[in-house]
Amino acid sequence: MTDLRHTRFPEHGRSPEAIVEALADMGSGDADWRSGRTWSLVYSAGTAHDAVLVDAYRRYASENALSPSAFPSLARMEREVVGALLELLGADLTRAGGTMASGGTESIILAVKAYRDSALVHEPNMVLPSTAHPAFVKAGQLLGVRTVVVPVGADLVADPEAMRQVVDDRTILVAASAPAFPYGLVDPIRELASLAGERGIGLHVDACLGAFVLPILRELGHSVPPFDFTVDGVTSISADLHKYGYGPKGSSAILYADRRLRRAQFTAHTGWPGGALASPTLLGTRPGGVIAAAWAGINHIGAHGYREIFASVMETTARLRAGIEQIGDLKVIGDPPMCVLAFGSVQRDVFAMAERLEGSGWRIDRQSDPDCLHLIVNPVHSDVVEEFLGDLADAFDQAPSASDGRESAVVYGVSSHVPAGGDLGEAILEAIEAHYDQGPSRWD
Repeated sequence: MTDLRHTRFPEHGRSPEAIVEALADMGSGDADWRSGRTWSLVYSAGTAHDAVLVDAYRRYASENALSPSAFPSLARMEREVVGALLELLGADLTRAGGTMASGGTESIILAVKAYRDSALVHEPNMVLPSTAHPAFVKAGQLLGVRTVVVPVGADLVADPEAMRQVVDDRTILVAASAPAFPYGLVDPIRELASLAGERGIGLHVDACLGAFVLPILRELGHSVPPFDFTVDGVTSISADLHKYGYGPKGSSAILYADRRLRRAQFTAHTGWPGGALASPTLLGTRPGGVIAAAWAGINHIGAHGYREIFASVMETTARLRAGIEQIGDLKVIGDPPMCVLAFGSVQRDVFAMAERLEGSGWRIDRQSDPDCLHLIVNPVHSDVVEEFLGDLADAFDQAPSASDGRESAVVYGVSSHVPAGGDLGEAILEAIEAHYDQGPSRWD
């Protein structure tokens, strides 16, 4: 256990100037996303838009959406955000409904709760493809719903027939992605909706990445697989505002084709001396700044602005895809319909390429099954495509041959890699714990 005695509660307050200086110093080693050298984690529509978000957040930083009667403005903003997304995703606005949430994970947990509590099935389960977000697994652990994970097909999207084989009388929902994070590929939503409809269960589409992009690309004439509420049998969708909605971090939405299902996501407790307490989401206190900034983000950009942004981002993506496939045997995996993609190599060690790219100042995610590198494209990347491709070509030329004898395992969101061998789960948890226990740090 790391010794935390170096940490002390501050005896005296600091000046605003000292706080700003300390924050700048601590952030000096963080990922440089503003220059376009980071290919994940942060989504930005530019400094002017970011300033709008910050101002809206500041205005509502102390307001609490726990009480819509105290802050009706926040209730209105949440309704308008949810309504805008439902319209964008083809819902029947006379029947549909939803709420905001703190992120895609909470949106998925809320959906699973709604299906569980409305189905009232003993020992329920949910069926999902292996590319589905791990938030479903977390939801299952928290809510007592068994997760049945089905390997994807050779095309790396959900296999409806394989999933059909494991759906049973205790299955409360089938999950799909639009797109799945690892490869940017959209699952066969129509076929899965048909399966769910036959069994009288829900189909949840995790569109945390694609909810804003895919409908706009469809308007712009791109080929977009069917995925949203226009598909009969899609009963719920998770949609992140803090990804391609260009909202503040900590903003998502859970949307239902029929708002009667939303009721099962709510909780209420009437026996508390402090008064009856009801909550629409997992959180009690809900930060008003997040809701206000999400509302501001959509209203600042508007449909026309999103069309312009995504048209430009897709041009950047096309340049990247073409350039990647001109380097050695590098190949984009599948044919992703939007601006999220992965690429790999049969000849060379792509993880060694990633290490060399990081040495040149790039931050890039590694993935496995197959070994590949992952890119999430945003407006800031338009000006760095040629530089990135040049560094990638150098990294390819200097990378060793592909090898199965790797001494590390890839871990998304924790660190670039952890030592392989032994219990990988324990190694990952230790890596997380190290971020909380490591020093030194000082308050004064």
